[in-house]
Amino acid sequence: MKDFKRYLITAALPYANGPVHIGHLAGVYIPADIYVRYLRMNNRDVVFVCGSDEHGVPITIKARKEGISPKDVVDRYHTIIKNSFIDFGITFDNYSRTSSKLHHQVSSDFFKTLYDKGEFIEKTTEQYFDPKAQQFLADRYITGTCPKCGNENAYGDQCEKCGSTLSPTELINPRSTISGEQPILKETSHWFLPLDKHEPFLKKWILEQNKHWKPNVYGQCKSWLDQGLQPRAVSRDLDWGVPVPVKGVEGKVLYVWFDAPIGYISATKEIRTDWELYWKNEDTRLIHFIGKDNIVFHCIVFPSMLKAHGDYILPENIPANEFLNLEGDKISTSRNWAVWLNEYLIDFKDQQDVLRYCLTANAPETKDNDFSWKDFQARNNNELLAIYGNFINRVLVLTKKYYGGIVPQPNEFLEIDNLLLSEIGNAKKLVEDNIETFRFRDGLKEAMNLARSGNKYLTETEPWKTVKENPERVKTILYCCLQIAANLSIICEPFLPFSSLKIKKFLKLDVSKWSEAGNKDILKAGHTIEEPELLFRRIEDVEIQLQIEKLHSSKQAKPMESNISEQKAEIEFDDFGKMDIRTGTILEAEKVKNTTKLMKLKIDTGIDQRTVVSGIAEYYTAEEVIGKQICLLANLKPRMLKGIESKGMILMAQDADGKLKFVSPEAKIMNGADIR
Repeated sequence: MKDFKRYLITAALPYANGPVHIGHLAGVYIPADIYVRYLRMNNRDVVFVCGSDEHGVPITIKARKEGISPKDVVDRYHTIIKNSFIDFGITFDNYSRTSSKLHHQVSSDFFKTLYDKGEFIEKTTEQYFDPKAQQFLADRYITGTCPKCGNENAYGDQCEKCGSTLSPTELINPRSTISGEQPILKETSHWFLPLDKHEPFLKKWILEQNKHWKPNVYGQCKSWLDQGLQPRAVSRDLDWGVPVPVKGVEGKVLYVWFDAPIGYISATKEIRTDWELYWKNEDTRLIHFIGKDNIVFHCIVFPSMLKAHGDYILPENIPANEFLNLEGDKISTSRNWAVWLNEYLIDFKDQQDVLRYCLTANAPETKDNDFSWKDFQARNNNELLAIYGNFINRVLVLTKKYYGGIVPQPNEFLEIDNLLLSEIGNAKKLVEDNIETFRFRDGLKEAMNLARSGNKYLTETEPWKTVKENPERVKTILYCCLQIAANLSIICEPFLPFSSLKIKKFLKLDVSKWSEAGNKDILKAGHTIEEPELLFRRIEDVEIQLQIEKLHSSKQAKPMESNISEQKAEIEFDDFGKMDIRTGTILEAEKVKNTTKLMKLKIDTGIDQRTVVSGIAEYYTAEEVIGKQICLLANLKPRMLKGIESKGMILMAQDADGKLKFVSPEAKIMNGADIR
C-alpha cells in the first residue's frame, strides 16, 4: 500500500433534527475516532472533520410542527450534538455546520464549476404542488394511502408500516401535510447529475481498483452498478438550503445530498489555509467513515461529483458499518426507540469508555448487530471491571503494599515471565494490524487478551502467597505485571482513552506515541507510582432496569433534546384517586453500599415510619437530606432493592442540568397531609 504523507478523515454529517444515538456512534463516530487517535499516536499528519447537516426537508418539517424557524431547529441540535461529541471524547479537528456562510460559498462555487463545464442536464418533470400553500411539495410533505399495505399515513418516499419505498405519485388519495389539501401535478425544472455518464469510470475505479474495500461496501456498489445508474436531481424546490447559484433562478436550493458531502471540504477550509493539500494532492489518503445507508452517496455520487469537478482526489477507502439494533428492534428516532448520547452522558456520568467498549466489542462491522442494556451491564461487570480493571488494580495495589509504590528491581526471569513479556509485542502487532484494516472489534479483542494474560499470570504466580516464601521472586512477578499495565495504557488508548489516561496518571507515565508500546522495560526499576483508584465501577441491576423501563415508556414519544419529557397518556380521575400521595419528613439517611445512586431513607409519613430506597445519592449527601420535607407516593407496592424492602416512592423533578430535585411543600406542613 502507498505510504501517504497526510490523512484526511471524514465522518458522516449527522442530521441536525435530533440528538446523536448509539447507532450513529457504533456505525460511524467511534470507529473514526479510534482510527484517528491511532494515526495521531503514530505522528501522522491527519485532519479529522465532521459537522451538522443542517439542510433538507426533515428539518423544515420539524420547524413547521414546532412553529419555529429551521434556523432555530438547527441551532438547537447543532449545540446538543457538538457538546455531546466533546463530552464523549470524539476528537474532531473541526465540527462545522452546513448553514455557515463559508459552506454556502464553497457549495455554490462547486455547483458553478460543474454547471459551467456542462456537467449537468436540465429536465422538466411533473411534481406535486400545493395550490393553497403555493409551493412544490417534497416527498415528506406528502402523505396518503400506501398502495401495498393500505396504511393511510404513508409518506411520499416510504411507508413506515410495511417498509416499502414509494414515489409520491404511487400514493392513493395524496394530501399535503402543509394545508391538508389534495396536491396537483405541476411542471418544474431542475438540474440533474448524469450518473450514467460516469458508469465506465465508476466500474473501473470501484470494481477493479478498490477490491480491498469491505465486502458489504463493495457488494452494495456492485449491485448499484449492475442495475445501471440514472441521472440524479441536484436541486429542488425549497426555501431552506443553499440557493441554486444560477442567474434568474429563485425558490430552488441545492439538494441536500449534493451540498452535504461538500461540507467536508468547507469544514477543512475553515481551519486550514493549506486545505488544498488535503483535497487536491495525491499524497493524501482520504477516508470516509459512514453507515451503510450512505454507501451510495459516498461511493458513487460524491466521487462522480469530484471526478466531474476535476481538481479533487478520490477516497482511498470507505469503511462503512452496518446497522445497530436496540433490544431486538430497529432504532427509530420517530418512535423514540433509541439510546441518546446526551442522555447517556447524564445517566452514566464519567462512563464514556464503557459505552465506547460495548459499541466497539459489538460493532456491526460485517452485519447488523443488537445492543441490549443487559449486555452493556455484563460487558462492564464481567470484562472491563473483572478483567481489565481488576488486573490494573491488583498490580498497583500489590506494588503499593509490598514496595511502597516503587517499581521493584527484577531478578531472574523464568520461562513463564518471558512468555508473558513476549505477549506485549504480539498484542501491539495484532492490534495495529486490525486497526489499519478497519477491524476495530478484533483490535479491541486483542488488547483485552493482553489484560487476560496478565490476570492469568497473576493467578498462576500468586504473589500474595509467594511473598511469604520467596520475596525476591515477587519483585520479578510485579515488575512483569507493571510492564503489561504500562503497555495496556498505550495499546488501549485508541479504544478507551479516558481509562488509558487514568492508568498513565496512576503510573506517572508520560507516553503518547504508539512506537513506545511493545517495550518490555517501559517502567524502570525505582520509578514511583501514584495511589491507585478503581478504573470502572459495577453497574447495578436497578440502573439497568431503569434504562429498560425508560426506553419502553418513551417508545412513542419524541427524542428528548432536553430534560422536558412528553406528556403521558390521559388517565381517568379515578386512576389519580388511587394514588395516595402524602407529605413526609426524612429522619435518617445512608448511602446503600456498593452502589453509586441509591440511598436508604427512613421517612415519617404521619401514619408510620418506613424505609424507602431512592436513586438520589448522585445528587445529595445523606447529611443534606435529613430533615427534608418531601412528597411521597405512599401506597406503591413494596419492592426489594439491593436486599432492602422499599415502601413508597419520593416525588422528584429533573432540572435542565439533569439534576433531580425534591418536590416539597411551599411551607412546613404536618407529616401525612394528603396531596390532591
